[in-house]
Amino acid sequence: MRLQAPETTPERIGFLLLPRFAMVAFFSAVEPLRIANRISGNCLFDWDVISQDGGPVTASNGMTLEAGYAMNAAPAVPSLAVCASFAPDAGINDALLDGLRERAAAGCVLGGVDTGCFALAAAGLLDDRTVTLHWESLPDFRARYPRVDAVESIFEVTPESFSCAGGSAAIDMSLDLIRRRHGDALVKRVRDQLIHDPGRRPASRQRAPGRPDDPDLQEALDLMEAHLEAPLTIGELAHRLGMSWRGLERLFHRSLQCSPRRAYLDRRLNHALRLLRETHHSVMDIALACGFASASSFTRAFRRRHGLTPSAWRELP
Repeated sequence: MRLQAPETTPERIGFLLLPRFAMVAFFSAVEPLRIANRISGNCLFDWDVISQDGGPVTASNGMTLEAGYAMNAAPAVPSLAVCASFAPDAGINDALLDGLRERAAAGCVLGGVDTGCFALAAAGLLDDRTVTLHWESLPDFRARYPRVDAVESIFEVTPESFSCAGGSAAIDMSLDLIRRRHGDALVKRVRDQLIHDPGRRPASRQRAPGRPDDPDLQEALDLMEAHLEAPLTIGELAHRLGMSWRGLERLFHRSLQCSPRRAYLDRRLNHALRLLRETHHSVMDIALACGFASASSFTRAFRRRHGLTPSAWRELP
């Protein structure tokens, strides 16, 4: 799933299945690749199923899947996806973490499916990177790994890593891989076979946002939405709410597991996504409309969050 294409064909991807992995996410990642092979008439992609000891792995639904290789005996692959689910710590041990570090040191791009990023973060491989994982696990992950930029998006692909939220999000990530390697026409045919809605973007939210129960939090979010073009400072926001700066910080960490600054930036970048998708305004105009002083500062913030520039995102099918 790496951003840059490897030199070899077919492109080989490893799937490391941890105990109680999400079978729906694993199959959702593999099936678009299988269909792309069938439609094209060529073996464009191949994959290895890996477990820690080479034995079968039981998924979260109780079904068991055979593995082709043990972690320490699996062949080198350009990309390795760690697949987990409701028990993200299951199977995480020193041997696994050492094996992941060795793969990364050898140039393999590692990623997480569903909650697979827990293992990668425990190995120290995600610091200062942007990843996503299933929304239910985001609060715990953010609390345990504050140096990782964990966002609620469908999938994230950067030169250093890749991740998706699990479930049908794995379809979106695999379709993105097919598009980058083999073009829009093949993606459309694969999507038609899957009867898959083309409307989702990488940065789409995993679920529809709801209104928080806390009226203070809702008032703070409403103030942010009302001041996207000329953002308030966190001090000004706290003053308008009649709160101290520390009180506002505690409110956001308690309710959203993130800082007010981060929540504010999320809203500005989400507004930018809507403008990129729904209007023909220039990147500079969108930057100013979202509270950025320049196109360059907007582009840096956007790329840190989504792994590509606003112009490149707008060109996605």
